[in-house]
Amino acid sequence: MGRNIRKRRSPLAVRAIAASAALAIGGGGLVWANFYASAHEKNSSTNTTKAAGAQVATITCPDVGQKLTNVPKQARGEVDGELATLDQQITAAYQRLATTRDAQTRDASFVQNSILNPLKNNRSVIIDRIKLEINRVGGKAPGWLDGLSTCTGAPADQTNAGGQNNGGAAASPSASAGAGAGANAGAGAGASASASAPAGGAQAGNGGQAGNGPVAADFVDITKVQPNVARKARVQGGGSSGTFSSSCGVNANKKFNTDNVIVAPGVTNGAHHLHDYVGNQSNDAFANNDTFAAAQTSCANQGDKSSYYWPVVRIQNGTQDFDQNNDGGGKELNVGQIQQVKQAQIKFVGNAKSKVVAMPKFLRIITGDAKTTTNGLANANAHWSCTGFENKVQLTAQYPICPRGSTVVRTFAFQSCWDGVNADSANHRTHVAFADAQGNCANGFKAIPQLTMRLVYGFRAPTLTNGQIKNAYAVDGFPEQLHKPSTDHDDFINVFDDKLMNKMVTCINNGQRCK
Repeated sequence: MGRNIRKRRSPLAVRAIAASAALAIGGGGLVWANFYASAHEKNSSTNTTKAAGAQVATITCPDVGQKLTNVPKQARGEVDGELATLDQQITAAYQRLATTRDAQTRDASFVQNSILNPLKNNRSVIIDRIKLEINRVGGKAPGWLDGLSTCTGAPADQTNAGGQNNGGAAASPSASAGAGAGANAGAGAGASASASAPAGGAQAGNGGQAGNGPVAADFVDITKVQPNVARKARVQGGGSSGTFSSSCGVNANKKFNTDNVIVAPGVTNGAHHLHDYVGNQSNDAFANNDTFAAAQTSCANQGDKSSYYWPVVRIQNGTQDFDQNNDGGGKELNVGQIQQVKQAQIKFVGNAKSKVVAMPKFLRIITGDAKTTTNGLANANAHWSCTGFENKVQLTAQYPICPRGSTVVRTFAFQSCWDGVNADSANHRTHVAFADAQGNCANGFKAIPQLTMRLVYGFRAPTLTNGQIKNAYAVDGFPEQLHKPSTDHDDFINVFDDKLMNKMVTCINNGQRCK
């Protein structure tokens, strides 16, 4: 994979992250940084954050990786490495944004001149390298790549995803339409995202990550949200109504890392946030198909060595975890106490209109989008709910506050249509797709078993009083994404052996319930 096998942070990134960490962490606990205070404002306590009205909340950059749908296979390793460098650059720029609030209040042009312009120049260099790699192997780099170097600063009320007063409704996670329906439901309310939140996304006494989120507007009392779950498509005569379940535990092995071998192979800390892993026990940035095939698995059925991984959830209560001084953890503003899931239910289901075919071995699927705060909700597929409410309310753009006796549930319904050829694609999306609401796969795609995952937690609900949230929880993410609930996502690499995959297909097509 050449020079990009191990990406190292630039000195700017190291300095910026160290500065941010110094603000956020002190004496083994948290001292909440007043990222958004004007120079003349004073805090009454260390966990109070005030907002400066016109300041920039985050940085919005075009997502080069999502737009690159046609990269020659020979260049994908190098291109993925360069895309990871773009993420590092954004992280460093955001850290500088978060640690220079006083300078910003004194100089209206500071963000543009000292943060955004250097970021554009740095991105231009990497985009030129991406073009070079594509052309080097005989491809033709698209001319529009040059237009993706410019980033902008976004105030809190102009981010493309966030808290919504109507509950940020999502489609039912069991509906075949998946992300498409969820994105549309969330986008309708997105125009007013965070409108009631203080400028800059900060709030007084938020008990969370100060200016980095979450904020009060990111939460809603689920008992006050109108039912929004769509009815499932009825299985037709030629459909497949069976299920196949795989029991792989709850990450009792404490397998964590901040890598993402799908989007950033060979790049340490390519995710910039921490993942839980169940199933395959050898997944890290340097794993390949041979590694996966030879690995141990946490799944009860040893024929399933698939890798299932998702970003952790943390309680923002001032308590830190093992990674408080690590990349992807406290250094990148993923702070708080990691919550282990109580249940992790993995089930593959059929298609309402047709039989399913076997997944290709080592098929890679990402569902959801870790960058919706800046990308918008087109690929959002987050589903947040509470036990006892899952068939009534699913949320994309807000975290639920569950009533007594109920607890938080995250649900994922993966893409269930496959192009019939590729186990992956340049942007890790176009080789798979969602079926429509009736179960149809478009463009000659074939129905495959649909992976659904249900993660149940046991932490107590946060409290929302007078516009302030205490004991907030949030999903890990890229720091510039402000820990919005819509950034939730899940990853899967198929490492079923052929015998077990064939059993799965048979069970689903015959309407059976199998394990």
